Amino acid sequence: MKISHIEHLGIAVKSIEEALPYYENVLGLKCYNIETVEDQKVKTAFLKVGDVKIELLEPTSPESTIAKFIEKNNGNGGMHHLAFAVEDGVANALAEAETTGIRLIDKAPRKGAEGLHIAFLHPKSTLGVLTELCEKP
Repeated sequence: MKISHIEHLGIAVKSIEEALPYYENVLGLKCYNIETVEDQKVKTAFLKVGDVKIELLEPTSPESTIAKFIEKNNGNGGMHHLAFAVEDGVANALAEAETTGIRLIDKAPRKGAEGLHIAFLHPKSTLGVLTELCEKP
């Protein structure tokens, strides 16, 4: 797989509205996009640091993976995943990862925030780091 750069860092938060003042007023970053990804039961907010994006993830349902992550983290948010941009396509990257024994969460790319095609690799086979692969359609 050919990784070109870190696409974003995913950070779980209980509330984007409560989290944004820290990122904007303390760190001086600017939120440039907020959207809901219905099928993932999550609301996202994006900020940029240089060429790297930070994605704040707020659960929109108690059944969302982000809500479960926050619950497992004693009700706190925190670093959720690391996303890489792949140049040779998410489907190809998934196939390559699987041949090396990496456990896949997604067997095929799906639509993510900002219109990206995404897929996740299981943290049990990626040294404990939930890894997202992304490509622009």
